[in-house]
Amino acid sequence: MPSIVEHEALKARIKELSHQAAQLSNQSVEVSKVDRKQGLDLMRQARDASKQCLALIQELKRLQAA
Repeated sequence: MPSIVEHEALKARIKELSHQAAQLSNQSVEVSKVDRKQGLDLMRQARDASKQCLALIQELKRLQAA
């Protein structure tokens, strides 16, 4: 059974990735006005961070159900 520390570490990582995804998305919008290719790359990074975040949320839900 996972400990409270593990749950809290997972929650902290989820929060970190969520913040990162939002920042990258916002940067993407601004950068794409000047450099479309770099803007698309930042948006891809934002999407990847978001996918990681969602996967960790699913993992946290699985652990909480156990």
